Amino acid sequence: MSILNHRAIRLVLAYSIGSVIAAIACIRALWYIVRNPKTAFNRKDRIDPPSCLFDDSLGTHQFIHLENVRLHYVVNGSEDKPLMVLLHGFPEFWYSWRFQLKEFAKDYRVVAVDQRGYSESDKPPGIKNYAVTNMVEDLKQLIPALGYNSCVLVGHDWGGAISWSFAAKYPHMVSKLIIMNCPHPAVFQKYMTSHLAQFKKSTYMFFFLIPWIPEFIFKLADYHRLSVIFRSNRMGVVDKSRITDEDMEAYKYSFSRDGCDTGSLNYIRAMFHTPLTAKQGLKTITSPTLFIWGCRDGALEAGMVPLAKKYVDNLQIEYIEDASHWVQMDKPDVVNNLMKKFLAKE
Repeated sequence: MSILNHRAIRLVLAYSIGSVIAAIACIRALWYIVRNPKTAFNRKDRIDPPSCLFDDSLGTHQFIHLENVRLHYVVNGSEDKPLMVLLHGFPEFWYSWRFQLKEFAKDYRVVAVDQRGYSESDKPPGIKNYAVTNMVEDLKQLIPALGYNSCVLVGHDWGGAISWSFAAKYPHMVSKLIIMNCPHPAVFQKYMTSHLAQFKKSTYMFFFLIPWIPEFIFKLADYHRLSVIFRSNRMGVVDKSRITDEDMEAYKYSFSRDGCDTGSLNYIRAMFHTPLTAKQGLKTITSPTLFIWGCRDGALEAGMVPLAKKYVDNLQIEYIEDASHWVQMDKPDVVNNLMKKFLAKE
């Protein structure tokens, strides 16, 4: 069977599973609407951003025009310092790196990017624009546009997937690589289909593959789904106070920007259409790599972590037992100290 036919069959199966999950989600949503008719469609009109997004200690807001997109980013630290680029995941934006923007500005020019499809950055239409290869090329253009030849690259969740791929393709542009709670792309593809526990945790991805319905459900009850994602036990959150009410307002403000819901969901949709595996060009990563893992991750199995050794020459793994998927926000002091020790190594 050809690779094309194999991919088509896999896509049909994915849509079939997603359709079943979407039907169940619609029934649940309808039941919620019937029980809560007054609040189900209530949404705050978020015209002005919350003040926490303009905290001077986090840095300054800037835009940069690349070949195909305009990206928004927040930068902290002087221009004569080495570059550190921070890539967020789903459903986040630059603000997830607030603790790192403050901590590393003394020694680095720290840039936290709103990736394409998110918050204040451009949101090109179409699923194909959100294949990982596109964000890899965004980063390839971003680094020299900022005046640098290479960077310390830090990625979490989907930002981690992009960082893994970028470091494999452009090793000369990554002095050191730091990944947080994101398995290596080649590991995830195999692990999800061979381990029932991870398959169950990944069913939301099949649901997100379906058009329109996920966007509709995210909007219900003033984006209540975001509160569930960031503050519930489902994602392994231990200390809900780590993400304050104002922080949640920031996430809701960002996600409510026109097109952000579809843009961010298109990352997952593109994954099914254009999966990235080692056989499709992921080379062994030669940059020194730190892999940080919050062990209470409700979306990803820790069993995938050591399997990354197959694809990385120089890998250091650090587990944080009482941290959730949002490890850089749950345990910023621990994460920052691990990063400092790793970056101090020759």
